[in-house]
Amino acid sequence: MRLRTTARVKQRRWDSKRGCYIYTIEFSTKTPLTDRTLKVAEAFGLGIDEEHRFIIYRDFELHLKPGDIVYITGDSGSGKSALLRAIKADLGEKAIDIDEVSWDEDRPLIDQIGASFQEGLRLLCQVGLNDAFLFLRKPRELSDGQRYRFKLAKLLEAQKPYWICDEFCSTLDRTTARIVAYNIQKQARRVGATLIAATTHTDLEADLNPSIRIHKGWGEEVSVEYRANRPAEGCSVVEDITIREGSLKDYERLSHLHYRHTGRPGIPIKIYCMERQSELIGVIVYAYPGPTAKGRREAVGYTPTLKELNAEWTVISRVIVHPKYRSIGLGIRLVKETLPLVGRRHVELIAVMAQYNPFAEKAGMKLIRIQRPHPTVWEAIERLRRLGFDPVLMASERYNLHKLRRLRPEALEAVREALLTVAPYLYRRLIATDRFGAFVRRRQMREWLSEADLEALSRCLKRLNALSQTKAYLYWCRDWMKGGESHVNGSINMMEKL
Repeated sequence: MRLRTTARVKQRRWDSKRGCYIYTIEFSTKTPLTDRTLKVAEAFGLGIDEEHRFIIYRDFELHLKPGDIVYITGDSGSGKSALLRAIKADLGEKAIDIDEVSWDEDRPLIDQIGASFQEGLRLLCQVGLNDAFLFLRKPRELSDGQRYRFKLAKLLEAQKPYWICDEFCSTLDRTTARIVAYNIQKQARRVGATLIAATTHTDLEADLNPSIRIHKGWGEEVSVEYRANRPAEGCSVVEDITIREGSLKDYERLSHLHYRHTGRPGIPIKIYCMERQSELIGVIVYAYPGPTAKGRREAVGYTPTLKELNAEWTVISRVIVHPKYRSIGLGIRLVKETLPLVGRRHVELIAVMAQYNPFAEKAGMKLIRIQRPHPTVWEAIERLRRLGFDPVLMASERYNLHKLRRLRPEALEAVREALLTVAPYLYRRLIATDRFGAFVRRRQMREWLSEADLEALSRCLKRLNALSQTKAYLYWCRDWMKGGESHVNGSINMMEKL
């Protein structure tokens, strides 16, 4: 027997004295007349030729304030969605339904969010999609948890004061659901939006920390609890997460999650791992620093010697958190708790992502400067552009090799001349230990390069692409833990004011 069931708001009124809406909502059912339904009616003495109605909310009061987090639970079919639809109808254009968020499944995320490139990166980073590879992925390539995060980014972009979420996190595994719940309440409270989420699951209370808790039972049964509107203290998932000293093997297990997974993390000094029970979910690599770094002198007021660099300095060369566990502060914790453990007085971090995701600053590091590319790097890039190279695609050795194989000797000579325009100290980083160094010392091209020469040259072009990136330089000193920063150049305070 198949019922036609509908829910409608029988009565809705605004009580100005108490500042709330009062709802009466009913279900109505009508059974289609078939041979079998008629036999059931005859056997049990039922009247099925008329509509049956029953109340699920009778004079239900909801005191909703801007910025509330509303958590509605109850069994399937108890009437949670009916209440959401009534609330949504009252809010009108001020509300956005997470299920109505739309996107193009075949366009990269970064092309579908934000009014500008910078805003798009900021929105994606805020919801935990803070990975260079994720910026370039298409929605159809995302996991269920990542798709939910992208929906959250679209909610933030819409700037509506009310967010409606039916069947909230119902399709996610429960760990991911707790992480998403914590993240969505954090973002809603940050921007002052009112979140109204309904779900059969009751395990999200700690992570949502709702200011209004509604439990819908069967029939007219419903209970409401009003609480102080306070952010959740932290995601419940972090309670059983620990940090231990690790090894290069631990880094290699997660290296594929880093956008520079094919590059080297430097010569490690210390590696630390983050685990949840027996699952490896994060890693940080402290390595020996390079001989030069813009921002270093500004941080300490002098130029350290190589001896001091090797003895007292380290650079954070990799910070990796598993995508499932992002946006709940684990990157901050991984940096903050390991900085004092590495055993070096000076720690620096040079990263592109730090411009958009200030996790290192929240962990106690200080932003010294935004390091823009050297003018000679831009000059070399521009020369290569005129030779047919796309500067963005030069991050790919395959692309570089494809282009180089098709160049005549005179064009390869022009590539050499373009690279020779780079400042000497940067040029040394371009050639590194590659055999390309022998190529550039030639006065002119007299013969085709070997395949090995071309492969080395393609790596140099990739390094040039890396040098063309704008990066943030951050610094931390062990002496700060003793309560003083007198040894640090006053430029830090200047940067803070800027």
